[in-house]
Amino acid sequence: MSFSLEGRVAVVFGVANKRSIAWSIAQGLHEAGAKLAITYQNERLEQEAKDLILSLPGAEPLMCDVSREEDIERTFSQLKQRFGKLDILVHSIAYASGEELRGEFLNTSREGFRLTLDVSVYSLIALSRAAAPLMEAGGSIITMTYYGAERVVPHYNVMGVAKAALECTVRYLANDLGARKIRVNAISAGPIKTLAARGISGLGEMLKSHAERAPLKRNVDVNEVGKTGVFLAADASSGVTGEVIYVDCGYNIMGF
Repeated sequence: MSFSLEGRVAVVFGVANKRSIAWSIAQGLHEAGAKLAITYQNERLEQEAKDLILSLPGAEPLMCDVSREEDIERTFSQLKQRFGKLDILVHSIAYASGEELRGEFLNTSREGFRLTLDVSVYSLIALSRAAAPLMEAGGSIITMTYYGAERVVPHYNVMGVAKAALECTVRYLANDLGARKIRVNAISAGPIKTLAARGISGLGEMLKSHAERAPLKRNVDVNEVGKTGVFLAADASSGVTGEVIYVDCGYNIMGF
């Protein structure tokens, strides 16, 4: 069983800051020996992102807005030119406007629904399609989901619908790409104080409830999620695809 990623090339989408899950996975991949490219969304985020990315020796920063096909095409062209191949893709991207995460789900707007599903779900399809030709020897695609895909989580609203669609997308992609030896899996992490999570009303109450009810009687640490990302990227998980791996201190198994 090997967790070494020496000689592997990975691209990580979704690093916002040093507290993000994507950053923890990126650090784990780097420590395991992978060559890294890490993307940031736009010029507004460029300086902060580059300072963070370049703190990992050898990591290459690339700008990519996943809602733009031309950006995706350019990014994977750069990856091909720089590395010649790709072994690992980490998709840690989700977005819903603050308005959609307040009030009743019933009041979800048509445009808010479209934007949330496009950025949070369709981007995985688009990135996987672009990555597949570079994964000639097979590979691992990893995305991030949450328990709100299965059960109602107050204030999660349209993001819960997006995560449900994302988990279904993982299964369909796993079926399409399996013959190419490309595995597709999702990590369902417990609530963590990331930049994205701060947009959800009642996060503090959610963290408190999770710690009280989870079998391990605590909240998950972001580094535990990062380690699971390394596992799914490595040969140790070679027989795992189309799965949702829970890293939530056991919260998902509880009935009440």
